[in-house]
Amino acid sequence: MTRSPSTVAVIGAGPAGLMAAERLAQAGLRVVVHERMPSVARKFLMAGRGGLNLTHSEPLAPFLNRYDAAAQARIKGWLDAFSPADLIEWVEGLGQPTFVGSSGRVFPKAMKASPLLRAWLARLEGLGVEVRTRSRWTGWQGEALTFDTPDGERIERPDAVILALGGASWAKLGSDAAWVPTLENAGAEVAAFRPANVGFDVAWSPNFRDRFAGTPLKGVALTHGVRTVRGEAMIAAYGIEGGGIYALSAGLREAVERDGSSVLTLDLRPDLSVEALAQRLSKPRGKDSLSNWLRKAARLDAASVALLREGGPLPADPAELAARIKGVALTLTGVQGLSRAISSAGGVALDAVDDRLMLKARPGVFAAGEMLDWEAPTGGYLLQASFASGVVAADGVRAWLDGR
Repeated sequence: MTRSPSTVAVIGAGPAGLMAAERLAQAGLRVVVHERMPSVARKFLMAGRGGLNLTHSEPLAPFLNRYDAAAQARIKGWLDAFSPADLIEWVEGLGQPTFVGSSGRVFPKAMKASPLLRAWLARLEGLGVEVRTRSRWTGWQGEALTFDTPDGERIERPDAVILALGGASWAKLGSDAAWVPTLENAGAEVAAFRPANVGFDVAWSPNFRDRFAGTPLKGVALTHGVRTVRGEAMIAAYGIEGGGIYALSAGLREAVERDGSSVLTLDLRPDLSVEALAQRLSKPRGKDSLSNWLRKAARLDAASVALLREGGPLPADPAELAARIKGVALTLTGVQGLSRAISSAGGVALDAVDDRLMLKARPGVFAAGEMLDWEAPTGGYLLQASFASGVVAADGVRAWLDGR
């Protein structure tokens, strides 16, 4: 008598959950994906509005260093299972060519998520994966799973479960962390969620805020403590945000939460030394206004000049002015909340799962994606680890089922 294939419930239809579903279906298991929202992968589609940065092309060592130190050893195992090269091959296998941008970031040539998602869902359908939307997991009833659906409560008894429920940012897209009490009651340790890849409060003058909110500061270097990154920042009405800020956001958040404020230093002309810049500023100003002269001599745009003035009157001495340009000190006084964060720190403690990502407190239940406690900046690192953790969880399910 032929044995029926095992059934696996995947709860959460984001990148980690859908990747796990694909991997399991390819292995011949029956897979049912439950998604509480009316449609799948909403946060993934939102990420695609900015070009869908899939991963990064840098070597493994610096790639791993982008993740928080406590999670790096575990994430290395995920990347061994599903590397950036594997992700690129997978995307292109779905008929979506990729390219590497000037910063080393990898994008689909379509520069959006929707074509990739359509091809992916078609593949999943071909593999027999069943996707149930508006199916909200409400917990366990003994060993069974309970779901709230438009047709009322539904009880399921799968052979294994993968939870891919997301973190706590962008709640309106589905990641609301409502699952936390359920897992805590099941004995799993869950670290409190905090905003990651988020902006910070700065007390701008009203004139600066009103005139320059929404203006980018391009090609700057940002320093906090011993860390310096090159990138872009965006002036916001509340303060400052953007890719360069997000790369430093973990340390900035810790400092602001600990001390009440922290200083971020911006170098507006990182390609010039103080001496070279001072030499340019030593040339006669002539009849130019100060702003026009700085535009010509230091190649600073209007927002950068106004930012310099936020620190007080500009020094007349060329060396002092050059030092100001290369060391704009911004006092950050607060952290924007989870509702404005791109991602979140916190979640299921990595010590609460084994190397296969199975919950130690609940055998047969695995966790993947941003619901686990790890953190990374934007730049492709978030999606890469989410996809890879889905692969690891799926392989863990197969190994656990085979070993029963």
